Amino acid sequence: MPRPAKPSFLCNACGAGSARWLGRCPSCGAWNTLEEVPAMPALSPRRSSAEPLAAPQPVQPLAAIEAQEVARIPTGHAELDRALGGGIVAGAVVLLGGDPGIGKSTLLLQALHALHGAGVAALYVTGEESGAQVALRARRLGVGASMMNVLAEIRLEAILATLAEVRPAVAVIDSIQTVYSDQLTSAPGSVGQVRECAAQLTRWAKAQGCTIILVGHVTKDGQLAGPRVLEHIVDTVLYFEGDTHSSFRLIRAIKNRFGAAGEIGVFAMTESGLKGVSNPSAIFLGQHERPVPGSCVLAALEGTRPMLVEVQALVDEAGAAAPRRLSVGLDRERLAMLLAVLHRHAGVACGDQDVFINAVGGVRIAEPAADLAVMLAIGSSLSARALPRGFVAFGEVGLAGEVRPAPRGQERLREAAKLGFSTALLPRANMPPRRSAKAFEGLRLLPVSRVDEAIAAVRELRAGD
Repeated sequence: MPRPAKPSFLCNACGAGSARWLGRCPSCGAWNTLEEVPAMPALSPRRSSAEPLAAPQPVQPLAAIEAQEVARIPTGHAELDRALGGGIVAGAVVLLGGDPGIGKSTLLLQALHALHGAGVAALYVTGEESGAQVALRARRLGVGASMMNVLAEIRLEAILATLAEVRPAVAVIDSIQTVYSDQLTSAPGSVGQVRECAAQLTRWAKAQGCTIILVGHVTKDGQLAGPRVLEHIVDTVLYFEGDTHSSFRLIRAIKNRFGAAGEIGVFAMTESGLKGVSNPSAIFLGQHERPVPGSCVLAALEGTRPMLVEVQALVDEAGAAAPRRLSVGLDRERLAMLLAVLHRHAGVACGDQDVFINAVGGVRIAEPAADLAVMLAIGSSLSARALPRGFVAFGEVGLAGEVRPAPRGQERLREAAKLGFSTALLPRANMPPRRSAKAFEGLRLLPVSRVDEAIAAVRELRAGD
């Protein structure tokens, strides 16, 4: 007789197992993430050593394997296609996460409507809403007359049976945390249920060539809820970002096996749903009648797309013994490092000042090429003197005070020249060759190698004005 199954504990952050409950996961170090999962008893005896093994796949040289470009299906939304790497791929599994109410279901409903209109069979599986609620949203979006299939179901076996019957080319599961399997006794949303349901849906997608889009919940820290193995199973991971109080949304590709990771798509929320924004630089630049202190335009790069983003800084006298350091849209720890570099290598001291940094438009800047623009914005706010009109900057700053090059500098400069900027402060290593100078006509380039050179260059510009 087999021994009775003992309950085990799984971490809902990384999926690691433990024989007993612990306050902290021994694998990833997260606190209060271990959940009890009853172990399933073995359903079949072990294979006998006398049984023959399955024939292994033949070994082939890499050069002998035929590689073909994957065909992509446009979703009808150019910004979503950009984040996906050009469109959806047959048999791919996409995981889309985001805060509640940010527009995940709205975007996917619009995309499925466009796909169905293009002759692509689509199925929308809703586990959080009823069919009537989906129909009401469709009417608000102006797609209420769509003939695409909708299924309100949370049982995995019923969903797989419907997929086998309908045979859609694209299916949306909204959301994976609500789906459960009869083979497991745990509740929907638990580590075991999410992992098993995602694995079975992935196997179906690969075997049948059906593209499946999974909608995932996020935790209070902004991370996808459920085991970390969920992100490893799928082919593409997309995050829906943005402030719910703002009308702009961003989709960022964190992982993509069929395209470049880091790509973003920009949308605007309107009364008729989400609309793509073809020129995102216009929404991330502030609208000032004249230059204001503490503002610097950054030539950023998100994936393969150059964007101009306004970085704002406010430096004020500290009201407490410990000055505050607050950053919105930029790394707070990096802000502390930049303040130290600014003091040591440029002589600009902010030790007794509160420093606040903000990226306009709710965009999150993670690349180190924003260092130079942040430092110039801090210096401008501290001196209460605005940077010149039409000024843009980019460059990474090291602890020794050097200004390091940023990737794809010429594309950043080309975007600034296209939008009418007149002066660009850039790393000396990003200075374009003379043969390409015609591409930046009207844009004055100021190359610098160190932080003190950048501060001095700004002072000369102010003196010239």
